[in-house]
Amino acid sequence: MRVVFHGVRGSVPAPGPSTVRYGGNTSCVEVRLADGALIVLDAGTGIRGLGGALLRERFAGPVNLMLSHTHWDHVLGLPFFGPLWLKQTHLVVHPLASDAQERFQRTIFDDIHFPVSAADIPARIEFARPESDSWRVGSATVRRIALNHPGASQGFRIDDDDGSSFAYLTDNELTAPAKIVTTLDELARFTEGVGLLVHDSQYVHGDMPAKRGWGHSVIDEVLELGAKALPGTLALFHHDPDRSDSDLDAIGDRSREWMQSRSARVEVIVAHEGLALEPRAR
Repeated sequence: MRVVFHGVRGSVPAPGPSTVRYGGNTSCVEVRLADGALIVLDAGTGIRGLGGALLRERFAGPVNLMLSHTHWDHVLGLPFFGPLWLKQTHLVVHPLASDAQERFQRTIFDDIHFPVSAADIPARIEFARPESDSWRVGSATVRRIALNHPGASQGFRIDDDDGSSFAYLTDNELTAPAKIVTTLDELARFTEGVGLLVHDSQYVHGDMPAKRGWGHSVIDEVLELGAKALPGTLALFHHDPDRSDSDLDAIGDRSREWMQSRSARVEVIVAHEGLALEPRAR
């Protein structure tokens, strides 16, 4: 398995000189499985660069798109995904967090928000309908879990047949003030022992209480999850658009110190655009 980050920012794109090292594109992560199958997690503005790379590669297999949810920052790049405009592309959209979110395609491609309507997209689009919350994609088993976010969100765990594993949990408030859909302990069990755990890490304590209930996690809570789940690597993700490169450097240093103080054998990194990882087998 190989994981590549194409967009790591949350809420809104944040280009500019203060974000050039970590990147300003919103959420998009590419996963290549052991058998070469492609999974794309979220379609934020980072998917535009991924589309260009796939066109240059002349990638011919199905594109398996898994969306955490359909807030704008997670679907905004889809109209600019190059393979979408080729008739030979087969785009498989996997189950969404709620039935209401399946309207997203018609909302974007409605001749008002974008000049091309859904009916005029040349690619073949299929909406997958697995019978449970666990299904096969290529050489991997995919599972999903509900997250704590306004309007609903979902996370994914991908276990490849080569023994490597990856979990993607973004737009999740671990200690949400309203009813908790899935607890930290439940998420720790869901992600236990994965080679790579990516989690929403948008806020620091100084952002609270003003942003409590907004559907994103405070970094120290994410570190607690990492200390319980014990992934090989914990990647902090979905960075606040106001967070500069130097801010994220400091967050990385402090987070690694925190994990070392707990004697947890977990590597902590701050995700950046272009970062490519191969999660080690369990």
